[in-house]
Amino acid sequence: MSAGTYTPRPGAAPLPRMIAAQTALETRMLLRNGEQLLLTVIIPTLLLVLFSAVDIVDTGSGAAVDFLAPGILALAVMSTAFTGQAIATGFERRYGVLKRLGASPLPRWALMTAKTLSVLVTEVLQVLLLTVIALTLGWSPQGNPLSVLLLLVLGTAAFSGLGLLMAGTLKAEATLAAANLVFLLLLVGGGVIVPLDKFPDAVQSVLGLLPISALSEGLRDVLQHGATIPWAQAGILAVWAVLGLGAAAKFFRWE
Repeated sequence: MSAGTYTPRPGAAPLPRMIAAQTALETRMLLRNGEQLLLTVIIPTLLLVLFSAVDIVDTGSGAAVDFLAPGILALAVMSTAFTGQAIATGFERRYGVLKRLGASPLPRWALMTAKTLSVLVTEVLQVLLLTVIALTLGWSPQGNPLSVLLLLVLGTAAFSGLGLLMAGTLKAEATLAAANLVFLLLLVGGGVIVPLDKFPDAVQSVLGLLPISALSEGLRDVLQHGATIPWAQAGILAVWAVLGLGAAAKFFRWE
């Protein structure tokens, strides 16, 4: 045996490997959290099944699931990228987890990249599950899958930026309360279950500028009406993404 075979080689792992490992850890932590599963899986699934099976809300002509499925997909994105990420990151910041990770070989931007990738992995699982359930309920989606993908990516960026901004500026308890409150308000007024045309005209113009409204209406235009790319809704999401991510990068406090 040659000398030096067991000589230690201290040093950080390659950056892609560190990001991949942190992404896997973030994803496992998210999927093991009961509150996160309630927000990301159980609530969207129950809403989809309940409102598709019971005639509670007038969704217009056609099958209710054709109207509801795109909105529930938008809700799933919001629950993961905004509500779940804001709450988890807020408490990580409170307990000093982010401060300690920030002192590790993993750069802070790489940590945020890993969190974003974890959100995307979770959303893929959500979309697959909700799509299977919706198809079982009789959903007949239309449109171009690439347009759907574009809207989902823009929606994820918009909600992720807003969630990180909230988690990085408010106390953990305030983030918990505010994120859940925003989730409930946008569930009701974001065109997810109740069509926007059910609201007064003056309110519709304001609600239509919200990211959840832009995402749900954009997905509905594609998946229900077969539109190509709803540029108006995509533009609204892009503006929210730039503003949210820019503000989060500037104002986020690590401790």
